[in-house]
Amino acid sequence: MKTEENVQRSTLDTQHRTQNSVRETFEKFVVPSYARFDLMLDRGEGSYVWDIDGGRYLDLAGGIAVCSLGHAHPEITKALTEQSRKLIHVSNLYYNELQGRLAKRIVDLIAPGRVFFCNSGAEANEGLFKLARKFGHDDGRFEMITTLDSFHGRTLAGIAATGQEKVKKGFEPPVAGFKHVAFNDLEAMQRAITPQTAAILIEPIQGESGITIATPEYLLGLRKLCDERDLLLLFDEVQAGHFRTGKFQSWQRIVEQASGLQRNRDGCATLVPDGVSMAKSLGGGFPIGAFWVREKYAKLLSPGTHASTFGGTPLACAVALTILDVIERDGLATNAWRIGVFLMSALQNLQQKFPRVLRAVRGFGLIIGLEFEPKLLAFAGEERSPATQVVNRLHKAGVLTVPAANSVVRLLPALNLSQRQAEEGLRAIEKVIAAMNG
Repeated sequence: MKTEENVQRSTLDTQHRTQNSVRETFEKFVVPSYARFDLMLDRGEGSYVWDIDGGRYLDLAGGIAVCSLGHAHPEITKALTEQSRKLIHVSNLYYNELQGRLAKRIVDLIAPGRVFFCNSGAEANEGLFKLARKFGHDDGRFEMITTLDSFHGRTLAGIAATGQEKVKKGFEPPVAGFKHVAFNDLEAMQRAITPQTAAILIEPIQGESGITIATPEYLLGLRKLCDERDLLLLFDEVQAGHFRTGKFQSWQRIVEQASGLQRNRDGCATLVPDGVSMAKSLGGGFPIGAFWVREKYAKLLSPGTHASTFGGTPLACAVALTILDVIERDGLATNAWRIGVFLMSALQNLQQKFPRVLRAVRGFGLIIGLEFEPKLLAFAGEERSPATQVVNRLHKAGVLTVPAANSVVRLLPALNLSQRQAEEGLRAIEKVIAAMNG
């Protein structure tokens, strides 16, 4: 007869065998391009996920700013189920209603223009690179200026555009036509322009390198500079966009702070770029990317110049439309800003309470970076970066976060994160920080 203790031991043995099997399968068959954390996630619901052992975690990582409605949202499930019964894929040789509707929703949220659909942020940025090349082609202009510490994807052109040397190593020679200048430095950008320059590309909020926010003056200055020099102004909003700052795109939130700027009918400061890339939260976990291009430049990409087999399928668009509906109906843009303000205030208080541990807190809405003191004694003796060490400590405290740069931890939760869940996350973060303060 099995005792309760024997049953528990048998269950643990089964779990360990399963874990070992998963690891062995990964190590044998999956390209080792990721340094994975030692977690095996099994299921999720809302802002929580469970590992294979049943351990629960508050997800403040959001799949790296992807899970805009959290996990297993019933309306996403419904959209996937109902649309998959009708039409999953037909190729872009034909019209499909949902793609047109989604494009209109995006245009209505930005400005008059057109939208191209693809599958990822990297592909969306590739589209912007091609737009810039096409724009400058007849004048012999092909160069694009980006910024140091930027991140624009893992394709060959994407890593050439990225202002971080670590992503370029081993993939030389780089794709020609990209140069990098300091972020938030308008004069440096102006000095870098040459007769070959066609466009400027920036992230209004640099995410991967540690949550650095452009100033309103910088963005407005770039717009003026591009107008004066006949350049395209392009924004990479893959991570910071889709209502994460309480506005559809992060630049809209940033320029709202500017004084003396022309306002639209809603009282918001106006600035219109020439192209915007997006992905991540757009599909809430279902792969979809897109780029918007201003109406005056939309016809540069005429038939035959750009394409995507899987871009804008009925299934992907059904999910993206559902997400937009839920965000609008449930006031999630307002929620993202409100909860973000609450988190920022509480985290800044933690920084003041533990200045030896926490160097700075930066962010807008639900894109927040915690910068830790990298030379802290608690980090000594380990090869892993301070950011990775903090993320691991937070795992033990039941919270998922994302490392950035060397010593920054990102919070990128779902837009429907509740006040109670935010407070739960803060308690865990403070507990970890307090333990490191000793």
